[in-house]
Amino acid sequence: MMDARISRAGGGVICLHGQWTLAAIGAHAQELRRELQALPPGGEWDLRDVARLDSFGALLLWQHWGRRWPQQCQCSDVQRATLEAVAQHARGDAIPAPRRAHVLDPVVHLGEATLGAGEHARDLVVLIGQLALNLLHLLRTPAEWPLKEISANVFKAGVRAMPVSALVGFLIGVVLSYLSALQLQMFGADAFIVNILGLGIIRELGPVLIAVLVAGRSGSAMTAQLGVMRVTEEIDALTAMGISPTLRLVLPKVVALALVMPLLVVWTCAIALLGGMVAAWVQMDFSMVFFLQSLPDAVPGANVWIALSKGVAFGTLIALIACHFGLRVKPNTESLAANTTASVVTSISMVILVDAIFAITTRSIGLP
Repeated sequence: MMDARISRAGGGVICLHGQWTLAAIGAHAQELRRELQALPPGGEWDLRDVARLDSFGALLLWQHWGRRWPQQCQCSDVQRATLEAVAQHARGDAIPAPRRAHVLDPVVHLGEATLGAGEHARDLVVLIGQLALNLLHLLRTPAEWPLKEISANVFKAGVRAMPVSALVGFLIGVVLSYLSALQLQMFGADAFIVNILGLGIIRELGPVLIAVLVAGRSGSAMTAQLGVMRVTEEIDALTAMGISPTLRLVLPKVVALALVMPLLVVWTCAIALLGGMVAAWVQMDFSMVFFLQSLPDAVPGANVWIALSKGVAFGTLIALIACHFGLRVKPNTESLAANTTASVVTSISMVILVDAIFAITTRSIGLP
């Protein structure tokens, strides 16, 4: 039951009662609009019994009146001021009715998503081109390299990520070793645990695991940092001072992650193998010395280079995506939250996609 009511008095006077506010009639706007349509817009209106009238209720009345005052309107000074403010700022558009679902809506959504993906790809290519120009400029003028910014990003994205990556890597190694041992013991193939752990962690699991961690930790931080700078207009200030935002903000992040990710891959794989060795020693009484001696034969050296290559590719990709979404933030907090979330989701999705491409292109390399 809505608070806003309409009645007819003697002499054809239309009387309004109750609360004509968004909170009171928002859910019943369509019903009230239909009730108003049955009344003549002109004539005499009495608003003196309206307890409260806000801009929503005033706009509803103003549109029914045909965007002009009726022949006579009895109202308080406050109500008249609200109606006059609405009359001054109204654009002449009716309150939009709820949109009905259509059978072609999925096609429309697919088209919008495709156009949005094309726009993102275009902006990302522009960003990569700008970075290439910045690199050419730095090669001509080495004194302008942003070494302090690169060093700061290496510390934040690399050194500070070592504890959490070590913890997750160790636990993943323990879990993988434990589950593999259960199956291998059934067939008496205990020695093959070295092959499973070595290939699984070094070639696939280690690089992908650290890439997901970095995307969620460092990638989101980069997007949020650039987004806040966009909201506070710091990026515009840099541009006004003649300082390239991509040179001072984007390039250091991309270079830092490209340098840090291979090192984090080595660190995470080493800790994960340590966790696997500990689990194999506890559950299968497997000698750690034998494990280390068998590892080079079970895992050819080409797998290490594949893992390092993945680290460079994943790090560069995560930094580019994070900076791309950070620079797209609009000056409001809702856009900042949405782009930070999109950055993490897109980075993880692209990491998995690139990892699949690596798996296909290197399927005949580095296998024992």
